[in-house]
Amino acid sequence: MQPMEGHGQAILAIGGDAPPFSLVSHEFIPGRLVVAVDSGLDLLRSWNLSPDLIVGDMDSLSDASILDGFPRNAIVQLDRAKDESDTEAALRVCAERGIVSTVMIGGGGGRLDHLLALRSLFERQRRPQLWYLPHEVVTLVESGQDRFFSVAPGSLVSVFPLAPGSRLMRSRGLRWPLEGLSWGPGDYGLSNESTDSEVMVGAGKGDLLVLHPLVEQ
Repeated sequence: MQPMEGHGQAILAIGGDAPPFSLVSHEFIPGRLVVAVDSGLDLLRSWNLSPDLIVGDMDSLSDASILDGFPRNAIVQLDRAKDESDTEAALRVCAERGIVSTVMIGGGGGRLDHLLALRSLFERQRRPQLWYLPHEVVTLVESGQDRFFSVAPGSLVSVFPLAPGSRLMRSRGLRWPLEGLSWGPGDYGLSNESTDSEVMVGAGKGDLLVLHPLVEQ
């Protein structure tokens, strides 16, 4: 899968388990805003990277004194008594700064409610396009769109429709084709298999999430 290119885009490094840097380094391209979401700052520091922006209430940051090394205008300090998660707030702040697409990195492990909350963000108007977890990548395929994925033959590929479902899907390179299928809320295609080194998944009418193993680019 090719990284998104151009300006108006951001990477959100979020707390929780993340993949090795070698598997996501291709996403850190010039012109892309790098945002640390709370303890995502620890993740970036472990990769010897510095964010352009830090957003969060900083309740899970390993050492709050780290913030002293950044200019105040690079920090969006949130109140802990707030009605949005740190990642929600980061998406909002990015949108306010003209960001049109985002990549999330991290968020694996930890509390199930946090994991479900991150998944729910894909139902929003302000939503990420990619989500890198320790071993998988989740890709948003919007209504009418075809997306291509580089995978090893025999890889597991799962497909989940977003509300209210997806009609007239299509695919190429899957053992069990999606061609012409229509799924409603609660339907999904779990553990399909790739038959080639490239898979195409097309969302007919309605958005999809596609999950497949994370591989070296």
